[in-house]
Amino acid sequence: MPHFEEFYANKLLGSLGVVDAEAVLDLRNATREQAAASMQDMLERSRFGQRKAVAIRLTPPPEGGGETLFQPVGKALLEAKKRGWIERLQTLPAQDGLGFYVVLSGKPERPDEPSAA
Repeated sequence: MPHFEEFYANKLLGSLGVVDAEAVLDLRNATREQAAASMQDMLERSRFGQRKAVAIRLTPPPEGGGETLFQPVGKALLEAKKRGWIERLQTLPAQDGLGFYVVLSGKPERPDEPSAA
């Protein structure tokens, strides 16, 4: 859409979800420790690989409420975004359940390397 900034065009097109991602990190039924280790592994690996879109799926809260991994995973993703490891961060659309859609920045191109475009 040439007349809209990318942010607003994406708002009009709707949220990106699991079907739009290149990979899925399924943290449903993971413990807090397992989730933290998986997140750290994904973020560390992303720094040396290609740019990639990942859907991160989480278990919804139990009936009547309760703790989920949404907050700790979200905090880790925000920290990674501040470091420049994540280009895009948003929640998954309702039909995909609880989770996040992220675009990992990948390995930064060095000025002396030809682009892959």
